[in-house]
Amino acid sequence: MTNLYLHDTMAREKRLFRPKDPGRVTMYVCGPTVYNYAHIGNARPVVVFDVLFRLLRRLYGEAAVIYARNITDVDDKINAKAAEEGVPISVITDRFTAVYHQDMDALGALRPTLEPRATAHIAEMLALIGRLVENGQAYAAEGHVLFDVAAFPDYGQLSNRSLDDMIAGARVEVAPYKKNAADFVLWKPSKPGEPVWDSPWGPGRPGWHLECSAMIEKNLGLPIDIHGGGHDLIFPHHENELAQSRCADHAPALAEYWVHNGFLDMAGEKMSKSLGNVLLVHELVERVPGEALRWALLSAHYRQPLDWTGELVEQSRKNLDGLYGAMQRANHALADASASQLAHGSPSSILVQERVSGIVENALCEDLNTPKAFALLADSLRQLNLAVDARKLEEVAFHRAVVSEMCGLLGFLQSDPDAWFQGGANEELTGRVETLIAARAEARKAKDWPAADRIRAELTELGVEVMDGPQGATWRLKGSEGGS
Repeated sequence: MTNLYLHDTMAREKRLFRPKDPGRVTMYVCGPTVYNYAHIGNARPVVVFDVLFRLLRRLYGEAAVIYARNITDVDDKINAKAAEEGVPISVITDRFTAVYHQDMDALGALRPTLEPRATAHIAEMLALIGRLVENGQAYAAEGHVLFDVAAFPDYGQLSNRSLDDMIAGARVEVAPYKKNAADFVLWKPSKPGEPVWDSPWGPGRPGWHLECSAMIEKNLGLPIDIHGGGHDLIFPHHENELAQSRCADHAPALAEYWVHNGFLDMAGEKMSKSLGNVLLVHELVERVPGEALRWALLSAHYRQPLDWTGELVEQSRKNLDGLYGAMQRANHALADASASQLAHGSPSSILVQERVSGIVENALCEDLNTPKAFALLADSLRQLNLAVDARKLEEVAFHRAVVSEMCGLLGFLQSDPDAWFQGGANEELTGRVETLIAARAEARKAKDWPAADRIRAELTELGVEVMDGPQGATWRLKGSEGGS
């Protein structure tokens, strides 16, 4: 089996990945708090860990990989949104969960194996709190239950910070009932109109950090193989998850590998409402193909910052045009081939898998090096185009299969090439364009160049770009690009 190396935040280095059970590889990634639309920064971990999910399934088998990504459906922001609209929180959470699925589907992200909801795990949360209190690492105070960070000597190990540094650098809630400023809430009283559950410590609702620990333990068991999320979650969220999970069950670890993606910036600035530079995925996918956004999100190494610009999105779209264009040419060449020209039929699946495995080993298995994977994919596309130009059809079939397999791992080639270039055109427009292109071909054949130019100008007026090639003309709608 190909060796997979992942950068482990806890170890602060790349480590050889070895799951505790190759027949049940477990990964948990913190999911959305469903009260509003996801922005493009929220989408980066979704796409990054989707590539890791695809890679793990290739290495260990689809049935062997259990990927859980939670839905946080109880939270202050959800409560505020529900109060603002005068509806139950479920109306808000159901609406934005559906929108989230739609938007992430548009980016080509596979649905996780499990999608646990916080509100479905209240019993598990209460049980976890009970064990912490019994172990002397949590305490009740004025209707709250808090985790006592001083009772856990390893607190700060994941983020590599001392307790004093964490208190100084974090927005901690000052409260007279806390033993230490850094103690965090496991359970708190509900305000009027907020969701409320009964507990041994009084009616209330869970703290955010507690939710993930309970869902991980219930759905995956401890320790899990991989815990993922954005860099911004290392502290306090993942630090607190780790502390409460380890203390509740005397476990040596919550996760064997901690994997975090870097930040996304807007042309060098942090994305924020105050700067007016927040880009919502829901709006972007109306102007830009989701695959182009996905390409842009994977263009930098996942641990590095990603500077999001209109130029990045435009270049990603052009790269995909090249990919789909090469596949379109290959499809046309093979469709026109006779059986005698493909003497050996379909390319050997073993040879294809060997070639793809080489690409995987040299790129994705080296800590998800997607920029290197893109470079290797570009080399395969170059070989495909050369084979098409030379009419070496068996090589065309082989390289097309390699490109298709590699794109399956990266999450591309989700559309038919013809549909990619003509996406957004209704039936009436498609018919008109096809008629004009046929007329232009006849004019060119008759060397009636003025007529051909007039028809091309008419196509341009329709927002259609014509691309002439050896197999004839293809076309695409000119789309607007997205960016800052």
